[in-house]
Amino acid sequence: MERNNLYPIFLKARNLNFLIVGGGFVAEEKLTFLLKSSPDAKVVMVSPMFRKGTIELAKKGCVTLIEDVYNKKYLEGRHIVVATTDIPEINVQVWKDCRALSKLVNVADNPPYCDFYMGGIVTKGNVKVAISTNGKSPTTAKRLRQFFEEIIPENIDDLVKNLNKYRKTIKGGFEEKVEKLNEFTKSLVEN
Repeated sequence: MERNNLYPIFLKARNLNFLIVGGGFVAEEKLTFLLKSSPDAKVVMVSPMFRKGTIELAKKGCVTLIEDVYNKKYLEGRHIVVATTDIPEINVQVWKDCRALSKLVNVADNPPYCDFYMGGIVTKGNVKVAISTNGKSPTTAKRLRQFFEEIIPENIDDLVKNLNKYRKTIKGGFEEKVEKLNEFTKSLVEN
């Protein structure tokens, strides 16, 4: 049986520098989801042209638009790269350049050239759920995201904040605190 062996992490995007190569619809979509999840992300986009929506979106975030063709020099200082052009040779070159420089890279819609996938994300205050289908079905990830947006209560953030306050009042060692918090939160998953 095939399984998803991806390792999920939550990145502090404000501490990283992103590069998006491309300025079309897919680039705009990647930027939209990145800024929706991490509005303080620092992003550089390189493309000979940008969609009007991308230009407007860039004004709302910490996004620099560079009207130029891809060049390896744009990888300097970048941690994470997303290639979205409609020219496969350019996307593969971005991947090769990233591999040579140990940069994390995602070539949109081309799983063999991806170190990571940008999955579905549900955010309710401090609670964030990420969904991956191992690159097999973005549509399924989208539907699961919609499902979790509906099922996770709007007041979940209040619960998290209150549990954080409660956690700070618990006496004892780490194991005792975990045991008390587990007992206290058990009702969240019981029917």
